[in-house]
Amino acid sequence: MTGMSGEIDYGNLMHDAMRGLIRSVMERVAQDGLPGEHHFFITVDTQHPDMQMADWLRDRYPEEITLVVQHWFENLVVDPNGFAITLNFGNAPEPLYIPFDAISTFVDPSVEFGLRFELQHDDADEDFDDDDDDEAPMIEDAERVERSADVVSLDQFRK
Repeated sequence: MTGMSGEIDYGNLMHDAMRGLIRSVMERVAQDGLPGEHHFFITVDTQHPDMQMADWLRDRYPEEITLVVQHWFENLVVDPNGFAITLNFGNAPEPLYIPFDAISTFVDPSVEFGLRFELQHDDADEDFDDDDDDEAPMIEDAERVERSADVVSLDQFRK
């Protein structure tokens, strides 16, 4: 992770470390299930070349999708580059493959933990603040969303 100039690329090293943290969490969940009240909102770039999802889902969410991993999921398998999981969309189980580098946000609201990544193809500077105020509407609406389709689009919460 050092360039030709000999500089240390702290940004990429930090992203790799945070993705390693997500990998460790998902490996633990794959082995032992979700403990206590833990659950995840995972926003993913649906245009990532290694993202695998049903065509109808990609048509509905052409840029990004926020997945809710909580009450019902199965077939969670983690590999070094990402994870496979089957989630329920309107009573239709759908298998997905999520590359770790397609994840833009990973939030566990049960413990107020969240990570945000700047994806490489993003030109716009996302306004990042450490207090996660912009996540609050998503968390408040989580109950309604989980009952409907276990998916929430973040577009409705953006300023």
